[in-house]
This record gives sequence, structure tokens and C-alpha cells, in this order.
Amino acid sequence: MTVEEKVALVAGVRGEYGPTVPLGLLGLARSTWYYRRRQGRRSYEEKYAHLRGPLEQIARAHSEYGYRRTAVELREVYGHAVNQKVVRRLHRLWGLPLLRGTKPPRPSGIRQAIEEAAERANLVARLATIEPLQVLYTDFTELLYADGRDKAYLVPMVDHASKVALGWAVGPRCVTPLALEAWERAKARLEGLGRCVSEVIVHHDRDSVFTSYAWTSRVLLKDRAQLSYALRGARDNPEMEAFIARFKTENRSLFLDATSLEELQEVVDERMWYYNRVRRHSALGYRAPYDSLLSPGWEG
Repeated sequence: MTVEEKVALVAGVRGEYGPTVPLGLLGLARSTWYYRRRQGRRSYEEKYAHLRGPLEQIARAHSEYGYRRTAVELREVYGHAVNQKVVRRLHRLWGLPLLRGTKPPRPSGIRQAIEEAAERANLVARLATIEPLQVLYTDFTELLYADGRDKAYLVPMVDHASKVALGWAVGPRCVTPLALEAWERAKARLEGLGRCVSEVIVHHDRDSVFTSYAWTSRVLLKDRAQLSYALRGARDNPEMEAFIARFKTENRSLFLDATSLEELQEVVDERMWYYNRVRRHSALGYRAPYDSLLSPGWEG
């Protein structure tokens, strides 16, 4: 008798005898029984995986539909003839009743203003030329450390023209305080270089962090910097994407060797120093970003 046959036999009699006695008689380990049962449940989901997309669309478009109406909609609109019991089970497995009962949150006032501004929200795209320390790019990116068992988030702020990383911060979560920590570091260095913060544009995507009241009130209202928003995500922020890809690829093994968040922060600080002062950049005539500023008073 195969393992599958034993599992099926136990499943057939467990309602009357429970699983313990049949498992002992058949010589089937309890761990094997539960593993095979879990495998069966996953196989059911895999069998109907192609229905998840249509069922989610129906749940969003027709929040009042139960499994019976959903089964009809699925058959007549999407061409999937499925038993109502299957639809009900899939609803439970994928939490679709919860999805039907939720509505997307209303966009914040800041996000609404950005959407109304449309292309005008991207200040960088309207610049004919960009001077050193005029435009800073930023975004969040994930860093793996401790041999890939843990992850943290890096927020760099990189100047367009000089490629200098003016500020950065590393933390356990992708939150506004981490972005503000990077901004404060960048702002201090801008002021140390004699750059008026009100003349600086900070460009990023429309992530909730960068459209939050905490971020805009500090950077835009208090510090008087200008905020620019990428409307097409990474496609409107290629400088940042290039920096992140390069920085993570070149330092990946060093990040993985870090055994704690504190050690990872130290590694990032050291590699940022190397990037700013030593690493030659082809776009800068093979000079280091720091050298391209031609500012002996720089304290990177």
C-alpha cells in the first residue's frame, strides 16, 4: 500500500476512530500524515490558481456578490464553468469575502494635489540644465544582511550633477522617520557647502512616505526645499535606480557578511565614503564624485 493510499484510508475513517489508531495500525508517521494533508490543500489551490485573478476582479467590481452570483459571473463573463462549492471554498482560502467588504482608501490631500498637477509635479523633467547640488534623487531599497536571513532598508540622497551621496540612512523599516534622517544628513552637508536649501529640488516617486504629511511638512514647508514627483515610478527616476543597482551589486557580499543592523550601518557608511571619495565614475571623466565638486571644504 502506497503512502497516498494510507493517507486516503486514514482520512476515510478518522471521523469514526480519529487519526491515532489508524496511523498506528498502518505504520504511518503522524508527521507524514499532516504533511500529506497540507500538500493536498496546496494542490487544491494550485489546481484553481488560474481563477484567482478573475475572482479578485469580481470581488472588487461586485462587492455585494456571494459565491452563487460569483459562480454565474465567472461562467458567463470569464468563461470558467465552476461548481458553486468550489467558488465558496476558494473565497475562504483566499479571503475574498474580506476583499469584497473593503474599499480603497481615499487619496490624501497631498496625493490628490500631485495627481491634479500631473506632469507639472515632475520638476526635474522641466529643467533644461541641472547644476551641481540643484537636484537630489532619493528612494528606498532593500538590503539583505546576515547571510540573507535579515533585511534592512537604505535611503540614499544623491546629487544629479556631481553624483555625490549627500545623505543616507539605514533602518529596519521603510518609514518616514528613516527618510527624514537621510534628509537631515543631506541638508547639513548642503548647508556646509553653502547651498541654500530652498534652491534644491528633491526628486522621488509617489510612495506613501514621500506623500505623507510628516515628509512634506518638514522638507517642503519647514525647510523650503522643492519636491518633485516621478509619475511613472522608476522610469522617471533613472539616476536613482542606477545608483541603487550599482551600489548594491558592488557591495552585496559585504552587506551579507554583516551580522547585525549596527554592523550593516557601519558597512554602508564606509562604502558611501569610498563611493564619494575614491571610486572613479565614468560620467565624471573617471573622477570620484567628491572631486567633481571641486570644493575643498567638503566634509563628506
